[in-house]
Amino acid sequence: MRAIIINPVDNVAVALEHVKAGERFTARGREYEAKTDAAPGHKIALVDIPAGSEVIKYGYPIGRATVPIAAGETVHVHNLKTALSGELEYDYKPRLTPPDPRTPGSFKGFRRKDGKAGIRNEIWIIPTVGCVNSIGQVIAAKARGLVRGTVNGIYSYSHPYGCSQLGADHENTKKALRGLINHPNAGAALVLGLGCENNTMEGMKELLGHGDTERVKFLTCQDAGDEMEAALRLLEELVSYAEGFAREDIPTSELVVGLKCGGSDGLSGITANPLVGVYADRLIAEGGTAILTEVPELFGAETILMNRCESREVFEETVKLINGFKAYFTSHGQPVHGNPSPGNKEGGITTLEDKSLGCTQKAGRATVTDVLKYGERTKKKGLNLLESPGNDLVSTTALAVSGAHLVLFTTGRGTPFGSPVPTVKISSNTRLAEAKRGWIDFDAGRLIAGADIRSLADELYELVRDIASGKTLTKTEQSGARDLAIFKNGVTL
Repeated sequence: MRAIIINPVDNVAVALEHVKAGERFTARGREYEAKTDAAPGHKIALVDIPAGSEVIKYGYPIGRATVPIAAGETVHVHNLKTALSGELEYDYKPRLTPPDPRTPGSFKGFRRKDGKAGIRNEIWIIPTVGCVNSIGQVIAAKARGLVRGTVNGIYSYSHPYGCSQLGADHENTKKALRGLINHPNAGAALVLGLGCENNTMEGMKELLGHGDTERVKFLTCQDAGDEMEAALRLLEELVSYAEGFAREDIPTSELVVGLKCGGSDGLSGITANPLVGVYADRLIAEGGTAILTEVPELFGAETILMNRCESREVFEETVKLINGFKAYFTSHGQPVHGNPSPGNKEGGITTLEDKSLGCTQKAGRATVTDVLKYGERTKKKGLNLLESPGNDLVSTTALAVSGAHLVLFTTGRGTPFGSPVPTVKISSNTRLAEAKRGWIDFDAGRLIAGADIRSLADELYELVRDIASGKTLTKTEQSGARDLAIFKNGVTL
């Protein structure tokens, strides 16, 4: 199959391989002729599309033709533009597809004293302020010899914030750090401060809201005679505490998985994202939780999710999420359709609607059960929507902060970054999987060659279970890629 028509009402096909001008291809039982070259992931008009008319893909408009487009011509930035605008009013038209309940599977995880489950037993060093980033990294390096028993490692997460911030921007930092300190993948945590920052140690203790002095230790560098010696002493105590945890059977109903795409191409919405959607539906049917974020990459596809909200209350929160992020863009004088990126366009994605309709495929068919503000932890099982931008590092960190044990990250272009939690890279095409074996964990491009999506979803399910059980490390874990990026939304003093 050289090209695919995703939805019967589409007026474009997507090339699955290079199609040259003059070549014929068959899609949905009909034969078409290409009038211009089309690279994999790029769109080919199936009919004449008049200027100003909608271009339909995934069964929805992805923009309007800027000039007349003849059948067989490539449809891209030269003849298609977005139709997105600012804040909108929406009607709630529920179209819910209840899952077929499944008996939960299980994985080998760590049961914490507060009842939560983790999939790693690491010690995390969390700086309250960027001024101690380098100290944290040196401490983590010196502490490697302390790792023993069931402890998987000691890691320090650097970030540039914690001081010279005001209002909601400062609160974002505090909430993000709280989410990491309390994350169940961390068997224990060392909170590392400087002493003069406005993100005070006392303020962090109050925000954490618990007095678990066994699991969480605090060190203010300006108050310590030798901060290295003091830190190593505290880490020895934390390792002694954390090695008391052992893996045990935990039902998949307690697994929280983040859904994210980045460096997408025109095949992402056809292979990798729908595959993750099938996995997410299975996880949710087993009582688990999936989190979808990158709100600006829902623009143009938001009504699909709105009509899947379990109640009018959740619908109204989703409307606030979408319109609130549009207001965030316009308040900074930026258009709401600033995406897609140059790499997206090279891969065949033309407009933000095009990107968003592919992005939402990761959410499968599940009902939306809750909407989370940035830094807020999941409270309800099922599909959650999370407030966060599309930036890969920021949104993947946000998923971890909200409690994701791991992140399924689909990509058509490839990226080596990691996050505070295991980040599973899923390629949309086999070429990428073969070229970047050190980056990619799973090849969804096999769908193009005729693999069955249910069989691949079962394979992905087993991989996730092995990662959650510690049998398999992600490529980012193997390479040591562990990045942290906090959502910055305000002035810096």
